[in-house]
Amino acid sequence: MVRQERNRRGAEPGADPQEPGRLAADPGELAEQAPTDTRRRAGQKIFAHQERLDAKTAELMVRPGFRERVEALMRDQWREPVIVVRLQEDGLGFDVPGRREDGTVKGKRLIRRFFWNILRGIGVAVAYVFYLAYSSGSGGGKSGSRRAAVTGPADAMALGLLDRIRAADGPWLVFSPSHVALVDTGSTQSDPAHAPPPEILWQASTPQEVEVNLRRRKLTWPDGSVFAFPLHNRGEEQHLRGYLEAPDTVHWTKSS
Repeated sequence: MVRQERNRRGAEPGADPQEPGRLAADPGELAEQAPTDTRRRAGQKIFAHQERLDAKTAELMVRPGFRERVEALMRDQWREPVIVVRLQEDGLGFDVPGRREDGTVKGKRLIRRFFWNILRGIGVAVAYVFYLAYSSGSGGGKSGSRRAAVTGPADAMALGLLDRIRAADGPWLVFSPSHVALVDTGSTQSDPAHAPPPEILWQASTPQEVEVNLRRRKLTWPDGSVFAFPLHNRGEEQHLRGYLEAPDTVHWTKSS
């Protein structure tokens, strides 16, 4: 009912009308739309505090030094300016014929799944108790549901990239004016000085092989398959936003 009501009203202030639920503007800018000075000041303080918390969390999950190593590698490779963002690698949803929702191939790992189903049955009572507790606190929702990150026909061209993301320990997407690549650094919570060298797992030219829309965070292949790439955290969203200007301008040198 809430979603239907929002659809009738149209996009919320500051939202992207093409993608309900995703803000087109920086959240801090929404404070400027408050009706009074008092509310604007309060909103600015709240967003400033949240940004500080996000920055601290981002440094714990993606330690400084990894992005810089990937940037240096791909600038040398392509001889172009680059934009580097850390991807969310867990919970990617698939809506592609022949693939399960988690991206695994249907018909494979049947024995493993058989024993897993037995173990899951043993623990279902305990899991159900936790599910009820979570649902009561969060307003419900489908248990285990995933938002589809990749859609397309059977044997979609996007699957070549997605399978490599699922196998990576620290996946980064790298963009330049004429290329896009996937680079794996290994875990980004370790000391980068002791990490292995970044490894290029996949790359393609744009827009010939894949079309990139950074504002909407989408990669589209000639067969119509789409990867709506989720970023690792809000810190990565803010990092990417620093290169973008509405409606679809990309500044390859990050604005201050």
